[in-house]
Amino acid sequence: MVERLARLNEIGIALSSEQNINVLLEMILSSAKEITNADGGTLYTREGNELAFTILMNNSLNTHLGGTSSEMCQLPPVKMFEPDGRPNIHNVAAFSAVNKQTVNVDDSYTSENFDFSGTKAFDQKMNYRSESFLTVPIIDHQDKVISVLQLINAKNHENDEVIPFSQEDQQLVESLASQAAVALSNKRLIDDQKKLFESFIELIAGAIDDKSPHTGGHCRRVPELTMLLAQATIDTKQGPMTDFSMSETDFYTLKIASWLHDCGKIITPEHVVDKSTKLQTIHDRIHEVDTRFEVIKRDARIRYLEALASSDATDDGLREQLAADYHQQISQLEDDQVFLRMANIGGEFISEEHKQRINEIAKRQWTDSDGKQRNLLNEDEIYNLHIARGTLTDEERAIINGHMAATIRMLESLPYPDHLNKVPEYAGGHHEKMDGTGYPKGLTREQMSIPARIMGIADIFEAITAPDRPYRKGNTLSEALDLLGTFKMNDHIDPDLFDVFIREKVYEKYAREFLAPEQMDKVDINAIKGYQP
Repeated sequence: MVERLARLNEIGIALSSEQNINVLLEMILSSAKEITNADGGTLYTREGNELAFTILMNNSLNTHLGGTSSEMCQLPPVKMFEPDGRPNIHNVAAFSAVNKQTVNVDDSYTSENFDFSGTKAFDQKMNYRSESFLTVPIIDHQDKVISVLQLINAKNHENDEVIPFSQEDQQLVESLASQAAVALSNKRLIDDQKKLFESFIELIAGAIDDKSPHTGGHCRRVPELTMLLAQATIDTKQGPMTDFSMSETDFYTLKIASWLHDCGKIITPEHVVDKSTKLQTIHDRIHEVDTRFEVIKRDARIRYLEALASSDATDDGLREQLAADYHQQISQLEDDQVFLRMANIGGEFISEEHKQRINEIAKRQWTDSDGKQRNLLNEDEIYNLHIARGTLTDEERAIINGHMAATIRMLESLPYPDHLNKVPEYAGGHHEKMDGTGYPKGLTREQMSIPARIMGIADIFEAITAPDRPYRKGNTLSEALDLLGTFKMNDHIDPDLFDVFIREKVYEKYAREFLAPEQMDKVDINAIKGYQP
């Protein structure tokens, strides 16, 4: 008995440290069999008001179903209640669960308290005899039955004869069930907290995506691509990354970090995130500029008609000159209007000549509703139309870039458990560059972990292939890979990870799920900039 108690203590310690639920459940059943020398046993898991066969083991029949085995239990669940709502008192497992009571049956073939017809049919089919039963409910800290442990056929240690389960057996298994309840409850509480934590993270990411129709899906797609590249880097068999590996904890940490990588955008104003043209604020101010042009055209037409009315009707030359001057003026206005519309679209470069033309057009005069003469463009409009690349001013770009500082600040404020303490570092580096010119900390390649560098590539590739950005359409696959190659050659992304991305065709796996059909053009990896097969 002392040895059995010592073994029970060892089992309790083992149960408390096991994290895999299937291993844990199997350990509970096999340990109960061990300390009672039982030939077989079943572990039921409660699902609603049913007891599902989770693990079934029998030494004599050489049977192992569920748990860590490859074959699952296919037996129908045991109902705890009858169709009319009354407790099922005929099935011993159901009775034990409903009444939270241990049931010790010496011989099922002589018992009149329970219906063992199903057991007897099984025995006949398998040429077996299920005699002694010990059925113990596993009850959690909320006094709820979460599982039922059932042992079959205790055996005499000396001659292997089937004997009833003793009171000592029952006490030991009840003690084991109590320890199992703690282990299962802890595991389920941890799993529930993990599920809640992940759901909350995905909720934040979804809220950030939903802030803007133009970035919708970014926070969802980046984690997918990040994990694809991480796994490919772990699996690669050639190149400098051959020896790279990640623990299960680090892999999970990277997943969480990738979901949170843009959480700072929750404070970024929508009108900056959504700025699709240079003059856009809450609305695109180019329409106001169009209105001013129409006012100038209207006034020009009025002056033309007034001049016609006051001129000599017989002077054809004068009338032709007035018409020519009017049409030339309207043509120039329309040409200027088209030019400003083009200038309003974010591009890659604007020349000094174009800036000067914007300045000249800005000086045109129009009459407002109060009769005051005003310049066609105000200083802020001129400043925005002078933007050299994209649609953002330096101040707006600083606001966008500020989301990284906010992300790091927010993430570093959280009380992480030890296994997640690298989340801020992984998530906060996806805008850093290998040459140290990135932001917010200006880290170099040597100062960054490989997971953080992985996320940098994932963030860039998602952005250049995203079809929903306000300032451009998504690049085709070949265009995107060329751009990514340019980033490599400019020392902005990790060159070894770039090679893995191309060589292991990570881009292809991502594209099949997330890119539109029209983006899926043919890729010649030998022609990709910066890639050497």
